[in-house]
Amino acid sequence: MTLIRWNPMKDLATEIFDLQREINRIFDRFFHGFEDEEVRLVSWSPRVDISETDDEYIVRAEVPGVSKDDIKITIKDNILVISGEKKQEKETKKENYHRIERVYGSFARSFSLPGTVKVDKVEAKFKDGVLTIKLPKVEEAKPKEIEIKVD
Repeated sequence: MTLIRWNPMKDLATEIFDLQREINRIFDRFFHGFEDEEVRLVSWSPRVDISETDDEYIVRAEVPGVSKDDIKITIKDNILVISGEKKQEKETKKENYHRIERVYGSFARSFSLPGTVKVDKVEAKFKDGVLTIKLPKVEEAKPKEIEIKVD
């Protein structure tokens, strides 16, 4: 067994150095960490639910804080595209922000549609930050029950 001489000053210096490094990390995150978060949050896309009934497909997209005028819906070559922009309010009256978590910027989501949608009958409604798009099915695409005959 080897004996190691204990040097209390060396251990104390190591602990002080570790403490200083931790304090520096906290201050760095507080004063400079927001830039990293802002870069990370610029790219976003709304969450979407897609459901189907016998008569239509329903797409619901969460777009809180986005004006209906800032949303564009297009259908081309059986692809539904929902795009838009959530704009950041620029009216700051000498406010010092300590944290910005809300997401701003452009977004776009696209979904392949079956060839069974009546494109000319598509409806879109916007209420309480939720965009609802109803895509009616053509008659041939609706499920039909076939009666089984007994001979």
